[in-house]
Amino acid sequence: MAYNKSDLVSKIAQKSNLTKAQAEAAVNAFQDVFVEAMKSGEGLKLTGLFSAERVKRAARTGRNPRTGETIKIPASYGVRISAGSLLKKAVTSK
Repeated sequence: MAYNKSDLVSKIAQKSNLTKAQAEAAVNAFQDVFVEAMKSGEGLKLTGLFSAERVKRAARTGRNPRTGETIKIPASYGVRISAGSLLKKAVTSK
């Protein structure tokens, strides 16, 4: 089961002795900083947890699965997220 935003806010408030309003403000601030960093092409790194960077995807040709028609897919951007050492260790240990 995945945490949604309100679950995350509740957990952060509980672990950090903040009110839910303060925890939500912190989560919203992190979200804003993360989105701004990706939008401007900067990377974001939380040592041990994860790193994220904006990557350029080249234009390519694809195929419409319904009609079989060849289509051109324009160049775009995506986000690459890599797990850090703490996260990898947490996932692989029992």
